[in-house]
Amino acid sequence: MRFPIADSNSNIYIEGNLVIPENPIGIVVFAHGSGSTKNSKRNRMVSEGLNKNSIATLLFDLLSDQEQNFDTQVEKMSVKVPGIILNKFNILLLTKRLSMVTEWVRNNPRTQKLLVGYFASSTGAAAALISACKYNIVSIVIRSGRTDFVKNQILDQIVSPCLFVVGSKEKSLVKISNETIRKMKNSKDKKLCIIKGASHLFEEEGSILEAAKLATDWLTSNFSLHIKSNGIDR
Repeated sequence: MRFPIADSNSNIYIEGNLVIPENPIGIVVFAHGSGSTKNSKRNRMVSEGLNKNSIATLLFDLLSDQEQNFDTQVEKMSVKVPGIILNKFNILLLTKRLSMVTEWVRNNPRTQKLLVGYFASSTGAAAALISACKYNIVSIVIRSGRTDFVKNQILDQIVSPCLFVVGSKEKSLVKISNETIRKMKNSKDKKLCIIKGASHLFEEEGSILEAAKLATDWLTSNFSLHIKSNGIDR
């Protein structure tokens, strides 16, 4: 499916893949970061695990093809232009896109009654935490997240249960995740899981499978708990 993005000068489109299993207990919106897409093997593996557990998924790219191409061209330049910010590091833009898609989920007849969760990575994690302050996000999983881009006053507002998954080789991200958890004073359920031997992209054998299982268990548990505690009729 295609999501229209309003632009002051032209119509820009980003695309998403929506999968709704039978009798879903919720939907997870993916917010990919830099260097990842809706078609990446890692994201599809996590999505398939969620689908098997009766959770709908929406994978989409935060940036349009044009915006991704711009980033690629800038990165290839031998001389850097002062003041240029790559789109994949434009947290305001990424948050705007994630908020737009979240609104679409809340208003689409096929998904509007579903509880909403986020699975985010890299800079998309910053967008997920910021957006969670605006919407009733039941649960969040962050893999290799650049949550250091989120201001302290935003972190203090987050109440959604959050699971942070980081590879042990990413020492800087382990530190960032621990610091983020410390600052999320109003989120009562927050946890960091470090996967031994894994790097940023979880390319090591079995590491992404472990991350996918952690994410599936966390999101399934939080969706089920929310349904039970609020007496929601599925």
